[in-house]
Amino acid sequence: MRPEKILYVDDEAIALKYFERLVGPLAPVLTALSVEEGRAVLREHGDEIAVLVCDQRMPGERGTELLRHARQYHPNVVRMMTTAYSELGEAIDAINTGEIYRYISKPWELESLRADLKNALELSDLRAERNELLSDKLLAQQGQLLAHRMAALLVLGAAVHAGGEHEASLYRFAQAAMAGGPVAPAVDWNQWDHADLQQAEARRGASVAGHVRQWLQTFGVRHDDTQVLNALALAVGGERLGDAVRLPGADAFTALLSAPVGETATGAQCAGLAWLLWVGGRAQVETLADGWRVTLSEAPTLPADWLADAMERLGGRSPG
Repeated sequence: MRPEKILYVDDEAIALKYFERLVGPLAPVLTALSVEEGRAVLREHGDEIAVLVCDQRMPGERGTELLRHARQYHPNVVRMMTTAYSELGEAIDAINTGEIYRYISKPWELESLRADLKNALELSDLRAERNELLSDKLLAQQGQLLAHRMAALLVLGAAVHAGGEHEASLYRFAQAAMAGGPVAPAVDWNQWDHADLQQAEARRGASVAGHVRQWLQTFGVRHDDTQVLNALALAVGGERLGDAVRLPGADAFTALLSAPVGETATGAQCAGLAWLLWVGGRAQVETLADGWRVTLSEAPTLPADWLADAMERLGGRSPG
């Protein structure tokens, strides 16, 4: 729901009532008697407030203090100052420093006041629409990146593991990742252009390959189930319980997908994938009420379009 309320802050109770009566037909009005009360209202109702109108001359802190606070912590709120003509210089300074959208001179002229506030509400609505479109775009880009990482891991698995079972291993990895609910990778899209992003991801893939090779060497030759389960518990910090390994969380199977762009992969992030490659995907990852459980199983039967399905489902996840 988009914000639609107007917050008016003034130390004169009569002015608050007068403003609410004049503006109430235009939008719901919240009021506060001081800068401190204004901050409290913003903390509690910030997502509902489209426009903040603040008187400049009040005992204690001036209105510009609240406007500056709103600019920092509630940047989507359209900020306006109301002030007497004799204080026009302060209003101009506030405009020049970006603290307010415009000022409303006192005493108010009804039609002018309503016109100014209507314009401010329209500006708030345009900002909200822009933010929604930008959010949708960013979610799509993050989802695409997550899907691309999954596809790259399949190629990496084929390159570093000569056993021919890499696809079954990545299928199990994708199942675990989807059950674990990874968030899309954190990306500052203002920092990364396409070429830099691809370069960072390529270097990350190279570091993942190196760590996976190292893990496969560490695991060595498979002998029996006990050895295999003990290797997993040691590699990912799990607890061996009978014929299973209990994990406190899903990081071993999600961190490779959800790590921020530009972050070098670590050995710990690669351990779960390397172990699945080592066992040829002959494992099952299940969620429990208090964690995760990994058991050994038969090799999975792969659906023909499993990778496309995993990429679509992972790419469609929204960040948490």
